Amino acid sequence: MLKAIELEKAYDPKGFEDRIYKQWKDSGAFTPEQGGPGNSGSPFAVVIPPPNVTGVLHLGHGLNNSLQDIIVRFHRMGGEKTLWVPGTDHAGIATQNVVEKRLREKGIQRRELGRNQFVEETWKVAREHHRIISRQLERIGASVDWSRERFTLDEGLSRAVREVFVSLYERNLLYRGNYLVNWCCSCGTALSDDEVDHEDVPGKMYHLRYPVLGSASGGSSASGFASYVEIATTRPETMLGDTALAVHPEDERYRHLVGKMVILPLADREIPVVADSYVDRDFGTGVVKITPAHDPNDWELAKRHGLPVINILTPQGRLGGGVPQAYRGLSVQEGRDRVVEDLKAGGFFIREEEIRHAVGHCYRCRTVIEPFLSEQWFVRMKPLAEKALASWRRGELVFYPRKWENTYRHWLENIRDWCVSRQLWWGHRIPAWTCAACGELSVSRRDLTACPACGSPDILQDPDVLDTWFSSWLWPFSVLGWENPGCETADYTTFYPTGTLITAYDIIFFWVARMIMAGLEFTGRPPFRDIYIHGLIRDKKGRKMSKSLGNGLDPLELVDEFGADALKFTLAFMCAQGQDLLVDRESFRLGSKFANKIWNAARYILMKLEGRNPPSRPALLPADRWIYSRLNRAAGDMAAAFGSYRFNDAAITAYEYFWNDFCDWYVEATKLSMAGESSGEEKDRAAAVLLDVLSESLRLLHPLLPFVTEEIYGKLPPGYGRKEGELLINAPYPRYDPRREDPAVEGRFAFLQDLVRRIRTCRSECTVPPDKKLRAELTIGGEEAAARAAFLEEQAELVRLLAALERITLTEQRPAPGELRAPAPPRRPAEPGCIVLAGADYEVRLLIGGAVDLGELKTRFEKHLARDKLFIAGLEAKLGRAEFIKNAPPELVEGERRKLAEARERTAAIASYLTGLA
Repeated sequence: MLKAIELEKAYDPKGFEDRIYKQWKDSGAFTPEQGGPGNSGSPFAVVIPPPNVTGVLHLGHGLNNSLQDIIVRFHRMGGEKTLWVPGTDHAGIATQNVVEKRLREKGIQRRELGRNQFVEETWKVAREHHRIISRQLERIGASVDWSRERFTLDEGLSRAVREVFVSLYERNLLYRGNYLVNWCCSCGTALSDDEVDHEDVPGKMYHLRYPVLGSASGGSSASGFASYVEIATTRPETMLGDTALAVHPEDERYRHLVGKMVILPLADREIPVVADSYVDRDFGTGVVKITPAHDPNDWELAKRHGLPVINILTPQGRLGGGVPQAYRGLSVQEGRDRVVEDLKAGGFFIREEEIRHAVGHCYRCRTVIEPFLSEQWFVRMKPLAEKALASWRRGELVFYPRKWENTYRHWLENIRDWCVSRQLWWGHRIPAWTCAACGELSVSRRDLTACPACGSPDILQDPDVLDTWFSSWLWPFSVLGWENPGCETADYTTFYPTGTLITAYDIIFFWVARMIMAGLEFTGRPPFRDIYIHGLIRDKKGRKMSKSLGNGLDPLELVDEFGADALKFTLAFMCAQGQDLLVDRESFRLGSKFANKIWNAARYILMKLEGRNPPSRPALLPADRWIYSRLNRAAGDMAAAFGSYRFNDAAITAYEYFWNDFCDWYVEATKLSMAGESSGEEKDRAAAVLLDVLSESLRLLHPLLPFVTEEIYGKLPPGYGRKEGELLINAPYPRYDPRREDPAVEGRFAFLQDLVRRIRTCRSECTVPPDKKLRAELTIGGEEAAARAAFLEEQAELVRLLAALERITLTEQRPAPGELRAPAPPRRPAEPGCIVLAGADYEVRLLIGGAVDLGELKTRFEKHLARDKLFIAGLEAKLGRAEFIKNAPPELVEGERRKLAEARERTAAIASYLTGLA
């Protein structure tokens, strides 16, 4: 015999979330060996996109990790051997910037510390932020296997990084050379193309004169030349590094100049005019200044024509030795101002105009990027990209949504070599040594102490480190223990390739495509099959969340206010495929209210267990068969939604099933069986079904709301839907079973629901007090008339309860099949205050005369009817205008049509009510 189980009256997630997470973690539930209802299923693995050890997790991380947790819990409960690997990224540039900023606040420069001590300081920051990130992941409920946590600078991953670097070098897929790179003067390092953010900013276009050699007429200024060439540039300071002008070979305006020389103003150098089809003759003046060391297109043109390359900048962003003495040491902006001033003084300046143009900025510090000539290491990407494209074309990779496949294909088809060296101290040191004695460059898997070529100990390791993404692109297999082709651990053998990657679309280039290339090159297999790309979180105005706008939301503050389940469920509910999420703080009340609903429903059921002795195989009433059928349908729909990463569909299904089907209908229906006048046997039977359905419902909802469902599940009496000592995280997920389908009872219950809803709506619109019980007369027609009538007679007590009726009478049955297949026209009521409600193949006459003031109600309805008729007339006039239909946005036209349909339906109902009130 059971006793009542009392939950706290108010849902308070702070009272149990930390305790439950510790229980999960301590029990080993997050590991593939001990987690789930059994570990004999097929393996399923997810690797976390490693957050940077530079700060705290933002709401974007909250979304990404919530979606991963949902999928991981679903697969774990499905009996698969499930592993979710956590970890963090050393984030070279970002972390070094954080440490340097802290040192500057203390009045210390990093070079004063030296490399080794600086790296030690950086390790301290990394460990500090790692602790914060780990705690944040725990707070949001991430069910990661902490025993397998990795870091991109740990020993195992460092060995994998070195192995890959050396292997690429041996395969002629990695080289070192002087090339034009994206240079951040603030960070003091090269960046890859994908690390440059282009933003439209205001600027100026400067028009300048370059005198043609041999046209001098006397004097040293522009006026001393008979002819000149006009060029236009946004960066006049770079003219000091010009080594040519270029025109299109078919441009008749300048054909006579090809092969001639012009004078470079301010530098007093002669530079040639060359012809190249790269030049767009229709843009500007049709003449382009060529600055090979500071423009990637100019760099390529210079290589074609054998032009010299003059670097005008220092690594610190100052004008250097390649410019005349007067400009050396100036910043870029100072140099620009001085050059323009001198051009004006010399008569070489024509005009300037205000423009907006795209300018590259460092993705980390937002400094303007300078194209800069320097010696760097590069990976040859085209051979790797061809393999990644072939794998996708073979169907080995599937993007959700599919639209991202076009982005993936376009990027790989247009890929450029990847600059992987960074002029930093924090990161993987490049394993390359140069011998001072013989000049030999050696790349090695082990640290060298002597030159392999001549034996000299006078060797120097490359001071640069590798791009952060060089370790990240190995993440899916290196975290599982891969360190070289012969080192294949049990985890690697079992869990590679992984099952799913869940990430945001802003790192498809940085990370996703590169991981696929690395996986294919070094393991022969793509690192995952499914790639779910979710949107970004924005505020309600569609703006990205940022500190500068003050619109950011801290996930931990949301957890403190609403609970981790509210955070996870709300984000899933709003995460429609292919769309960004527009949220504010109030959005998370949705998840909070739903968790509260679950809590209150469970609390009601558990309080009703006092003295009950539920049978193990209870007989089922129609309402019981209906809820099992609805639960079964929800389980099938949610499994399908999870399987195709339609998180919002899964959340909506869960919400509608539990709130509407279970709480609003089924739990209400069971109040008949649990009422005081019911027999003890009937109460026991009802309690058994309630407990079983509640238990299975909690399992259904668990991936979306793990904490509240686990807390309630642990309160269920063992043997009634829960095994002794069983944690919900390890319980089996409900599976769709066609044998549980009961379309007949679902159809009849749908009829009952429609009838009750119409009566409830009428009561509300007629302002019938809740305590007033009404009388109703029901007429049923159509092919299902007999079955529906029998069902209603059997469920009459339930209808009276749900619709607050004193009595419901089945007056007659229309004999002709299909006669009432369309909504029946209301018949004139037999008495005042009798309102006729027409449904599909039925009508109900509701007697409200004794419950309301009919005169007052009639007056109110007449006012509403007059107002709605005017509203309808206005909408009909608007939609009748051809110019409105033609010019208005389609969504606006559709919205107006929807309003019209709703207004017509509303006026028809009011007209029907007035007929009954006559």
